[in-house]
Amino acid sequence: MKVRQKIDLILGKMLAIIMGVMVINVLWQVLTRYVVGSPSSYTDELARYLMIWLGVLGAAYVSGRNMHVAIDVLPRKANTKTQKRLMIIVNVLIIIFALTAFIVGGIRLVYISFMLGQQSPSLQIPLAVVYMVIPISGFLIIYYKTSDLLKLK
Repeated sequence: MKVRQKIDLILGKMLAIIMGVMVINVLWQVLTRYVVGSPSSYTDELARYLMIWLGVLGAAYVSGRNMHVAIDVLPRKANTKTQKRLMIIVNVLIIIFALTAFIVGGIRLVYISFMLGQQSPSLQIPLAVVYMVIPISGFLIIYYKTSDLLKLK
């Protein structure tokens, strides 16, 4: 099995687990709020952080599977050589964005959160752990897009 396929498999399973935990968490929240009458204090916060991880890791996953939203009017009308050039340009732009926004910005956010000692109010976990998904996702996107560029050449 190739490295990319292993990463896809692991990432897909992680996303499924996060989604499952999120569903159970929200069901527990609804149960404690409407049946028991005393809402659980941590479920709202946990659902929020799981949604962040699901969304950001999901973005990396769909980027790797080339299922992201794309406007393909121009490439469909172009010849094969131009399509290849456009794909190279798009992949390079995605790499630049992932590098600057996800990795550089994400690492700065994690560092600042860690240095300030910020913790979540209810779960009492460091917010740096929550934000760590941003640079992780950036590295995954760069890996996927670099792999796509190497396939094009």
